[in-house]
Amino acid sequence: MKQFPKLALLAMAAGAGMFAASASAHEIVLGAAVSLTGKYSTNGNHTKNGYELAVKKINERGGVTVGGKKHLLKIKYYDDESTPARGAELAERLIQQDGVKFLLGPYSSGLTKAIAPVTEKYKIPMVEGNGASRSLFTKGYKYLFAVLSTSEQYLASALKLAADNAGNLGKKPNEIKVALAFQNDPFSQDVRAGVIEDAKKYGMKIVIDDKLPKELNDMAATLAKFKALKPDMLILSGHAKGAATAIRQISEMQVHVPILAMTHCDSAKIIKKFGKAAEYALCASQWAPTLNYKDDLFGSASDFAALFEKTYGYAPPYQAAESAAAVMTFADAFERAGSLDPQKVRDALAATDLQTFYGRIKFSPAGNNIAKPMVLYQVLDGQYKVVAPAEWAAEKAVIPRP
Repeated sequence: MKQFPKLALLAMAAGAGMFAASASAHEIVLGAAVSLTGKYSTNGNHTKNGYELAVKKINERGGVTVGGKKHLLKIKYYDDESTPARGAELAERLIQQDGVKFLLGPYSSGLTKAIAPVTEKYKIPMVEGNGASRSLFTKGYKYLFAVLSTSEQYLASALKLAADNAGNLGKKPNEIKVALAFQNDPFSQDVRAGVIEDAKKYGMKIVIDDKLPKELNDMAATLAKFKALKPDMLILSGHAKGAATAIRQISEMQVHVPILAMTHCDSAKIIKKFGKAAEYALCASQWAPTLNYKDDLFGSASDFAALFEKTYGYAPPYQAAESAAAVMTFADAFERAGSLDPQKVRDALAATDLQTFYGRIKFSPAGNNIAKPMVLYQVLDGQYKVVAPAEWAAEKAVIPRP
């Protein structure tokens, strides 16, 4: 395993106290179709900000050295409008019309599923940080690489945490009743499949299993069922909109949920938007600023978080962190390949073993990252605290919710 390469520095700008890019440096253009408008625009902009911050840092360090020449990174963006068909069309445009040889991924598994056949068709490497659906890695793709953990791992820690704390509910693990509410999109349904597997492992009974609409604005019907059946645990996934809708309506309808576990809490900004209503929610996360990951570009996870907040005015959700890590992964592969030939870069990506502020990155033959675990936050006193897995926990989980 290697650290992110200590890239050679170019000449210091006179009196500026910072390193400037050489005017004669070559450019490597990365293409990205990202959701800057539409239903995924919140996370699409987090994705873009992560990409931009990594490019800025790498270029300040002198760019990447490929075959003895300095190259600066540049990203050419298009707005996919949160629509898979548009994403596929723009990927084709980037490759065929713009001549881009390397793609960064879009936001969401659905958009990634639309673009992956295009990059595979043209044998163009794509590194992505926001398509977690495990079904992406069962297609035999050779040019798709994902730095994040796959979807079935997202809420596994929540089921284990519930089982470990069953006594606090006055029950055994196999007596815990679970309600599921998952948006009808590829990512959320893959998370659901992983949750069902874990529930079976502990013998938990699923008493509600609702499929939520793609345009998710209302969970009242599911919450009314929850009130009537009184399960011990509600697990849901509906991206940022789903997390916000759940917190708002649980509070409005005064539903007591002993254990609430969700995806996308931080990108939905549930603490800022809902205050005390968000307390004790369990939140799946790819990354946390408190983790002890480090690299030679950003420093520690907390260093990245501080720089991101200084640059963009808000704390980085994990979508931004994994996007920055995707750019770092490409930069590392360019240097090791010693070439900008897409096939050689693809082979270098396949051999990646890289430590970053986001975690370790090492790909399976299918292209998914097999070296980084998920973590589980709980909102405690208005802050996200890592409560699982045990080896990363900063606090003990409060179960059940008061």
